[in-house]
Amino acid sequence: MYDGIIQDLIDEFGRLPGIGPKSAQRIAFHILQTESFDVSHLAQLLTDLREKVRFCQICGNVAEQETCGICRDPRRIPATICVVEEAKDVVAIERTREFRGLYHVLGGAISPIDGIGPDDLRIAQLLGRLSDGTVTEVIIATDPNLEGEATATYLTRLLVQPNLTVSRLASGLPVGGDLEYADEVTLGRAFEGRRTVER
Repeated sequence: MYDGIIQDLIDEFGRLPGIGPKSAQRIAFHILQTESFDVSHLAQLLTDLREKVRFCQICGNVAEQETCGICRDPRRIPATICVVEEAKDVVAIERTREFRGLYHVLGGAISPIDGIGPDDLRIAQLLGRLSDGTVTEVIIATDPNLEGEATATYLTRLLVQPNLTVSRLASGLPVGGDLEYADEVTLGRAFEGRRTVER
């Protein structure tokens, strides 16, 4: 334990997700010992983040305007919406450069243990986006865990509509993985999602 400001800073960093006590301590000491580290710039960025960054009124992605860049982009395909749990999932899918439709960020996943039900997510907004018939496909891209599966199952049942295709991202074995280390659920998904090999 340190005294005063340094311990307060370590404690503050330790509250961030994915940063344990050792990482928090390393970050604090890096800032302290690196004279070239621009503390005022970091402080300004954090202030700007709070004041200027919001969530897109249409899809729920992060934005500095009322709507995000993806929703404003006329080159995107409005007939397809990919439903994700968090805004960070949008970035992951965009990195693949495979998807050209629009997104809908739920803001989490159904988790009764954590007290999160369907009404706590942006499901009503999703239904509102589907009401005019423009969207013909919804791709559910929730995480392949218990909460993500529960959310996907709920949405699949809810989105039964004429002229609307509902699909789920395939899941299975990761590239570079070994079969012996794959769990039963992952292997089962890999078998379910198998494709015919082109000859």
